[in-house]
Amino acid sequence: MDNQGTTSILQNRIVLFPLPFQGHINPMFQLANILHSRGFNISMIHTKYNFPNPSKYPHFNFHIISDGLLESGVSNPVNIIKFLNSNCVEPFRECLDRLMFDYHVDCVITDANWPFTQAIADSVNLPRIVLRTSSICSFLAFAAVSLFRDKGYFSNLDSNMDAPIEEFPPLKIKDIPQGEITSNSEDVFQIIDAMVQQTKKASALIFNTFSELEEPDLPKLYNQFLMQTFTIGPFHKFFSASTTSLLTHDMNSISWLDKQEPKSVLYVSFGSVATMDTQKLQEVAFGLANSKQPFLWVIRPGLVNGSEWIETLPNEILESISERGYIVKWAPQQEVLSHFAIGGFWTHSGWNSTLESICEGVPMICSSFFGDQMTNSRYVSDVWKIGIKLEKGLERDEIENAIRRLMVEKEGDGMRERILCLKEKIDVCLNTGGSSYQSLEKLVDFITSLRSSTV
Repeated sequence: MDNQGTTSILQNRIVLFPLPFQGHINPMFQLANILHSRGFNISMIHTKYNFPNPSKYPHFNFHIISDGLLESGVSNPVNIIKFLNSNCVEPFRECLDRLMFDYHVDCVITDANWPFTQAIADSVNLPRIVLRTSSICSFLAFAAVSLFRDKGYFSNLDSNMDAPIEEFPPLKIKDIPQGEITSNSEDVFQIIDAMVQQTKKASALIFNTFSELEEPDLPKLYNQFLMQTFTIGPFHKFFSASTTSLLTHDMNSISWLDKQEPKSVLYVSFGSVATMDTQKLQEVAFGLANSKQPFLWVIRPGLVNGSEWIETLPNEILESISERGYIVKWAPQQEVLSHFAIGGFWTHSGWNSTLESICEGVPMICSSFFGDQMTNSRYVSDVWKIGIKLEKGLERDEIENAIRRLMVEKEGDGMRERILCLKEKIDVCLNTGGSSYQSLEKLVDFITSLRSSTV
């Protein structure tokens, strides 16, 4: 399916190719909107898997490619990424060839997790720009995985988990995504290595972050990735992610929040991919109930393995929750975080969620599940000091304690002050002359300069 519209032959444009997960789709579409607002024409290549509704983006041309995922039975994220990077090579190549025949393409912007696209771009002399949808600090942690492996950290994951990784402060051994490594070790190492090595061959690198937040890590990034780098985030401050949501928002959550006291509610959401078992869900429920604090809790269908929604929660838990909590299947997160009633965010520490929380000045409780979430949560708690990391996982006593520390104790007030300072810096960086504003100007100039090299 190609949504060609009425565009003219040989029209200048940019081709974008997002990884088809919610946390990757959102920033890629936001970036596309940003570039379109600066005068660029956009063609979006997308897999059948999680294909968006084109009618929401009449200003983009959509080109769907086959991926074979539905027939494969592949399910977990690591295996999906591996499968798609194998199965999408020829469909992507053929689609890109058609686009380059019909238009003058300035460059292709792909997710970092599409490493195969570098060789295809090189073969047709097309500049490839990489969008890394994570933080810079977590990207550098991924780039150091081979070092961690050589140092033997992956062979000591069951012992001394609180020991620091001396080569990469402030990370601890338990901040390495051990679950993924131990269950899919070679696949994970190969995916990470390909992502890092092929990114190094790209023409430029874009991050959804702002330099004031990650300034200490920028020199490390520049030393390892010798290319133009643009920090133009937070993307969602330009364009909301609501239109790219794969799930339907429950707007009743806003109506419920309207009835709550200012800064009184803890918002709880573990993102669009993370899963847990019934026991962990019940630990979360008891921790929330025992904290005696109001909360808005997102339990996504599929969050609990083998469960449709909340049927695994005992009645006594549901009764105690109903006194002060509200459960929904999905919520309009940006609207929730900006609501006057929200005083804290218990998050999986995905980068989009972390940025959205910082933008609204909402301190966090962090429960990381996999990938970049491990590094993000460590930086939130130990570097930026704007949240609390649950060091023991999901245990009701630690949960209750963390909620009280964040919501009602002086420690939470300190976090709130620090994150409000970061919120103010975001407002400055996006304004004329600010760091993200200037970086966007440089990105626009850079892409425009590519036209002569692709003629």
